[in-house]
Amino acid sequence: MQTDNNLYNKAYALAIRTIKAYQYLIDKKKEFTLSKQLLRSGTSIGANISEANGAISQADFSSKISIAYKESLETKYWLSLLKDTNYLDEKTFSSIYKEVDELSKIMFSILKTTKRVNNNQ
Repeated sequence: MQTDNNLYNKAYALAIRTIKAYQYLIDKKKEFTLSKQLLRSGTSIGANISEANGAISQADFSSKISIAYKESLETKYWLSLLKDTNYLDEKTFSSIYKEVDELSKIMFSILKTTKRVNNNQ
């Protein structure tokens, strides 16, 4: 099972942006709790996609992509919360949120396709 490398590359780039946002939030904004949650969920997306790339079955692949998808939803939640509490400005929020949303849509599409494939077997 393999996701296209484009998905992995996008998730990896997001992880880097997430780490930089985390560093900014703890260094400049002195925010330690919400930023840690963002760090965990934002970097977990790529880690789960990486695990999906090494899946041993279609079910294993779907499971890992599903987890990555859920982590993307959680990441969007933390980003929104950080924006609405004025820890992230609108420009930074919008830029990162857009990346996460794009990943979410790709993964959701993969999950729908995978479900159709599994239902036809």
